[in-house]
Amino acid sequence: MIETVVALLMFVGAEIKEHRIQPSMSECLKGKRLATRNISENVEFKCIKSKAQLETNIDGSKSIKALILE
Repeated sequence: MIETVVALLMFVGAEIKEHRIQPSMSECLKGKRLATRNISENVEFKCIKSKAQLETNIDGSKSIKALILE
């Protein structure tokens, strides 16, 4: 299923290592601030609003299978 989501991305170098769905842009920016304070250099966080291919987990939650960057 494809939906528009707000996602918090973690970059190590130029590669996306992790992505998490966030309920809103303000929650994403809050998470970005907290993560930036507690992490070493060479790691960057970004919040984006983008289309993504989602999958449903066993517990009913959704996770990002692939980002569709346009």
